Amino acid sequence: MHGFLNINKDPGMTSFAVLKKIKKLLPKTKLGHLGTLDPMAAGVLPVALGHATRLIEYMEDSDKTYRTVMTLGGVSDTQDAWGNIERTGCSSYHREDLLKILAEFTGSIQQIPPMYSAVHHQGQRLYELARQGVEVERSPRTIEIKSLQMLGSGEDADGNPTVELEIQCSKGTYIRTLCHDIGQRLGTGAYMSQLTRTRAGIFAIKDALTLAELEDIKNDIAAQLMPLDYPLRHWPALTLDNSEDIMRVNNGNHIKAPADLPAGMIKIYDSAGRLMAIAKAVSAPGYDLAKPIKVFK
Repeated sequence: MHGFLNINKDPGMTSFAVLKKIKKLLPKTKLGHLGTLDPMAAGVLPVALGHATRLIEYMEDSDKTYRTVMTLGGVSDTQDAWGNIERTGCSSYHREDLLKILAEFTGSIQQIPPMYSAVHHQGQRLYELARQGVEVERSPRTIEIKSLQMLGSGEDADGNPTVELEIQCSKGTYIRTLCHDIGQRLGTGAYMSQLTRTRAGIFAIKDALTLAELEDIKNDIAAQLMPLDYPLRHWPALTLDNSEDIMRVNNGNHIKAPADLPAGMIKIYDSAGRLMAIAKAVSAPGYDLAKPIKVFK
């Protein structure tokens, strides 16, 4: 079984636990996921099956879209509601001020990874050091916030102000750090209290299945699979009808490519429309080649 499942992860479980549950339904199938979700987060977790696991590395840079709720008037050592929260004593704000601050955080910005993260420091994960009470200096990273919109405001059960945001961002963005930094800039303090990933690349939450729904159709999972080339729609394609070329690609050998084929990563199909391989098209004076990178037999 080869392809992708679009899973809507429930909050409270790890991404690995999702794979473990699917493995029980498909014990003989190789599995992998695209873009880890924190245990407290919900939403889109694309899962690769079989040959699709070999494509994960080509999709990890995809943009993500999130909906989050940040609570004002407090800060958290983990920057979210599951950490130790200290009230700042200041929670009032003007909407106009917040909107201006959101604009400041839109575009290419610098972000310092939180201590409670999986980033490595001298061979250890930062969260391992954080649990020991150790804090180390972290270098800022450049991320891209392509869109940052305020969707609404309200209060939590304790009467603290909350703000709902929608964020479209690049790989490597920490939404809880974004909430924390916005709270610092606003002067109230803030921490992330809810997070849902609504899109990961081409995978959207409206098309996702919960694990409970997957369990209900466990005898017909193949019908829910998205094909191998589903996330590669934007890649140029080359279809082969020459048996010699097909044999060469199946054996991992390069073939001549049309001169108008753009250089870079491409998909190669056989005459029946089956994805045979992904390849790199190389163009130089005097030759145009397609060199298979991964072949699917």
